[in-house]
Amino acid sequence: MAELLAPAGDLEKLEYASIYGADAVYFGMQEFSLRSYAGNFSVDDADKGIRFLHKNGKKAYITLNVYPYSNEYDTLVKLAKNLQELDADAFIVSDLGVMNEFKKAGIRTPIHISTQANTMSWQTILAYKELGAKRVNLARELSFDQIKEIQGKVRDKVETEVFIHGAVCFSYSGRCAISDYMTGRKANRGECTHPCRWKYSVVEETRPGEHYPVFEDERGLYLFNNKDLALFPYVQDLKKLGVNSFKIEGRMKTIHYIASVVSLYRRVMDGENLSNEQCFDLLSRVSNRGYSYGFMKGSIKPDDYSQEENKQRFNSIFVANYSSSTKDGTIFRVRNKINAGDVLECLTPDGRISSLNMPKPLKMKDGTTCDVVQNEDEILLDGNIPKYSILRKVVSRT
Repeated sequence: MAELLAPAGDLEKLEYASIYGADAVYFGMQEFSLRSYAGNFSVDDADKGIRFLHKNGKKAYITLNVYPYSNEYDTLVKLAKNLQELDADAFIVSDLGVMNEFKKAGIRTPIHISTQANTMSWQTILAYKELGAKRVNLARELSFDQIKEIQGKVRDKVETEVFIHGAVCFSYSGRCAISDYMTGRKANRGECTHPCRWKYSVVEETRPGEHYPVFEDERGLYLFNNKDLALFPYVQDLKKLGVNSFKIEGRMKTIHYIASVVSLYRRVMDGENLSNEQCFDLLSRVSNRGYSYGFMKGSIKPDDYSQEENKQRFNSIFVANYSSSTKDGTIFRVRNKINAGDVLECLTPDGRISSLNMPKPLKMKDGTTCDVVQNEDEILLDGNIPKYSILRKVVSRT
């Protein structure tokens, strides 16, 4: 059965990913992960997260996908042994040396090959299988037809995983050096500052002031500021090809983002008949750079990039999430400004959305009333609203 795999930057996000429909959650540790600014997990956090996931019938995959220096292997192997004792379900790795050292150390936890390895052929996948990998993430530069060819060679021999949603590097599958050159922070060490999102002009040195276009070839379009990937129309066809896991990017995203995106793809994975328009509308609720089908459709076009602007888009504001239930109703923790009388959307873990009218005046947890609440306040709403529910304010329909 195909798996929906979601990201988590901390324990709260792990819980939301699981509750909103992920079959497995991947997260990084405070060392050796390629998202150094995601919050990340201590060993104690990992223990709690793994226990929570296993209690709910879900799996925990841990990213150990840096390219380590020689003097880091002992520490990395020791960490992997500790995580194996906590019953981690898989380690996501990129480096052949890491695979070899884990094998020598007797680590039995299954190995998944990271997107950082940039795997683009069935020959490479089968080579990783021979080295002991259970699963390989396919590079985002592959088209549907190329994945179809790969699946014809590897299906039932080794598991495959495809990124279906999230930010895309302008470089091939995250193999980027520009962050290191421009800021001294190494992308392949988890410190990327996203300089590909900055504003640039291409100027030939002997022609100052003259700006030149960037051209496309058969390998792709070399231009910054890619739109985000959204492959919901391809999910069912990829399932038929035997792809084992469908992965969402976003360990640095909010619980609102995770809940919204995971719940939408859960519905898609389960075969609910949602139109493209409905999916794009739901995905527009969260921060994005516009959406694209990327290489999946066969090639990259100019409209797969935001050439005229460099900004995040969204049409809703995350304002509160479930805190607790009482005999008088449901307590919500406020994350953004709410006014008495506001009409809010309520997203629940089953993926359903309803409207909630805020009372006039607003009721506080302590029994007082007011017309406006701010961050960290707690409000009381009538009725029994499900645990993990999220409230948001729709601000536009663009």
